[in-house]
Amino acid sequence: MNTQYERDGYLIGLAERLRARGLPADRVEATVTDLAAHLEESGTEDAEAEFGPADEFAAQLVPDTGVRAPGAADKPDEARGPGEASEVVETWRWTADTYVDEELLNRFGDEGWEVERVDAIGRFVSHRDVAQPQRWEYRRELVTRGREGLDERLAPEGWEACGTWVVYAWFKRPRAASLGPAARVESPPPVPERSRFFSRRFYGLLAVLALAVAVAGISVAVGDEDASSGLGFLVGLLAGAVAVVGVAWALQMWRGRRT
Repeated sequence: MNTQYERDGYLIGLAERLRARGLPADRVEATVTDLAAHLEESGTEDAEAEFGPADEFAAQLVPDTGVRAPGAADKPDEARGPGEASEVVETWRWTADTYVDEELLNRFGDEGWEVERVDAIGRFVSHRDVAQPQRWEYRRELVTRGREGLDERLAPEGWEACGTWVVYAWFKRPRAASLGPAARVESPPPVPERSRFFSRRFYGLLAVLALAVAVAGISVAVGDEDASSGLGFLVGLLAGAVAVVGVAWALQMWRGRRT
């Protein structure tokens, strides 16, 4: 019996049911990705045994509240123990450049969004407890020379690592320790419609790189007194446009300020 096929087949079927129920495509992707990660981490091979029949499980996933947390107890708020997670959470993946990421992390943290990790393409994988949303705060650290001792140094202040990417590490801590009951978000705003937040400075950096490419092509043409050589050079550079954008992203990550 191919348990991998059965598990993937279950998730594919679940995704189809979620789309049929009107869940937006990006939320479907985030939901299925998180569920697959849960199965991998728990070592569970039988997805249906873990989550129940796909039709019934899909009925528990609604567009305005997001994902039912796997294995959560079916308890009312007053019966839930201290620190016990709510049954229903909202999920959201988003990204930002390092000119604005820390500011946005704290803004969204005040709306109850807790970052679980940073994925392979630099997105903040976040969730929010629907029944008891709590405020979070964040900080970013530069880790170009490794992070030896960094976690231990920040732990006494309540900071917990929540993701790394390229040369940065992000840390989070709940604001309940300093705010008490005021840390609860009484009326959280809806899940943001956007998932990408890039600053004017980042777009300015892209513009500078594009201008540099154009100037390089013109310079070659003028130096050779042959427009075709400059054109060929420029076409070659434009053919690597994807790589240029990747370099731009890496550069702006390096240029972000250290907190």
